[in-house]
Amino acid sequence: MLNIESLVNDFFSYLIKHKEDIEIYNEFSFQHELGIFLRIRKKLNDKGYKIQFERNVKDFGYIPKDKNEKKEIDIVILNKYKNDEKYAIELKFANTTNGQYPEKMFSFIKDIHFMETVKAECKGFVRNYCITIVEDENFYKKKGKIDGIYAYFRNGKQITGDIEKPTGKEKYSISLEKTYQIIWQKFGENKKFYIVEIS
Repeated sequence: MLNIESLVNDFFSYLIKHKEDIEIYNEFSFQHELGIFLRIRKKLNDKGYKIQFERNVKDFGYIPKDKNEKKEIDIVILNKYKNDEKYAIELKFANTTNGQYPEKMFSFIKDIHFMETVKAECKGFVRNYCITIVEDENFYKKKGKIDGIYAYFRNGKQITGDIEKPTGKEKYSISLEKTYQIIWQKFGENKKFYIVEIS
């Protein structure tokens, strides 16, 4: 099986080394650059791994039951020789211009829930990942609010169980099967990222 976390850490090291040539400035550029990086890894190609973008969960046997459910997987890694070895990756990129911290934090947790659903309902997925880059310290710094949804990202509280949408007229909650911990890692001068594994 692939060590996706190691590959992703290699990707971030590669970005730092080539910061003059490669820039991550939004979610699409993040998806694009990570996909290219994975696709040109010789060790993946030699073992028959393919990198695909925006695959619908229906392609893997799951029909979403709820209107709030996401349907497309950002990146899928599959092995053309083994139908029961697939990996899903969901990506987020947040900077100061998109603000709305509680809503964005909830969207990070929704990605974890989506990856749990893909693992449980889609055929052949062995491990899934959520990878988030932020450019704004308000997502992770222990200042201001550190309770509620902020606690998971600013105060090290484990993410588990029922999580309620924190703002807006439309109230609903999502329920996580397992427990997750956000561990922020430094990436360049003003960015941090985390990787969450869903297995």
